[in-house]
Amino acid sequence: MSPLLKSVEKAGIKGIEGKRNPISVTPDDFFNDTELLRAEYSKLINSSDPKRTVVIPSVSYGISTAAKNIKVKAGQKIIVLAEQFPSNYYPWKRLCDENGATLEIVAAPKSGNRGEAWNQAILNSVDSSTAAVAMAHVHWADGTKFDLGAIRKKTSEVGALLIIDGTQSVGALPFDVQKIKPDALICAGYKWLLGPYSIGLGYFSEAFDNGVPLEENWINRFESENFAGLVNYNDDYQHGALRYEVGEHSNFILVPMLLESLRQINQWGVENIQEYCKQLFAEANEKLKQHEYVIESEQYRGHHLFGIRSSDASRMEKLKAKLSEIKISVSVRGDAIRVSPHLYNDSNDVQKFVDILTSL
Repeated sequence: MSPLLKSVEKAGIKGIEGKRNPISVTPDDFFNDTELLRAEYSKLINSSDPKRTVVIPSVSYGISTAAKNIKVKAGQKIIVLAEQFPSNYYPWKRLCDENGATLEIVAAPKSGNRGEAWNQAILNSVDSSTAAVAMAHVHWADGTKFDLGAIRKKTSEVGALLIIDGTQSVGALPFDVQKIKPDALICAGYKWLLGPYSIGLGYFSEAFDNGVPLEENWINRFESENFAGLVNYNDDYQHGALRYEVGEHSNFILVPMLLESLRQINQWGVENIQEYCKQLFAEANEKLKQHEYVIESEQYRGHHLFGIRSSDASRMEKLKAKLSEIKISVSVRGDAIRVSPHLYNDSNDVQKFVDILTSL
């Protein structure tokens, strides 16, 4: 979970203060900030149509929306990756169980060039029986990066959908929907988008244009902007993917916060964030390799999120305790120490971290 920028915190406080006097809220206020939010996110992911982006409360909401609108039958399969985040697993498990389909889990190879071999294993798994591939751009446990361009090409060849959980990458690693062409890109706001908890964004392509939303709410209906006409029920939805937005998506606290964080990210430039993280750890990673730590090759890992492994399990236990003691915040996922640098880190932080790892 990322820290909040001061400007994002101020936007949230302003939203809270606005609830003191709700008479100041106008009908337009239910739509204006969400329109701005969609436009700002569209810049970030290079989407030409903001109405393909919807406000959601969580990744599970967005993934479940996609799963509800995918037809799968016995003899077909949906592919996921081993140990990927549960919110991008459970909806697919249920979909397969209810329709007699197979959920195929592609695991990381135990030896060799792990990242390259894992990417190849995914490509090898995609065949004519594949209905969808649901995965991340980088793996949440250790930052393994996947070649979405190659995977998109293979899924298109067999007519399979590609559903991406971008929570671990969008905002820190460049993502271009016009190049990758995902059928859906689901992203929580609390991580690399530097936003608050309980809000996220979902991009849905034309493949989902005529689907059924998880819920039926008033604001997603055509001409819902006309409050006087809300009693005249309308069978039509808003344009694009807007039928999939969560009810009360106008959230007057969380939406301005996420909008402010996206504006700052776009101002910095995602490419610059990724390059900064790369340069920050360039020398450190080489030094760690000399001390028998294993770090994935650059081509197959994120620079903002990567795993450090050691074959010595006792060493890793000692490291966990020592890092916690001196208040260096990293995560341990499986057999990897997961490191997540950002612009708020500097060379002094990295040096302290490396000193601990090389002392044990």
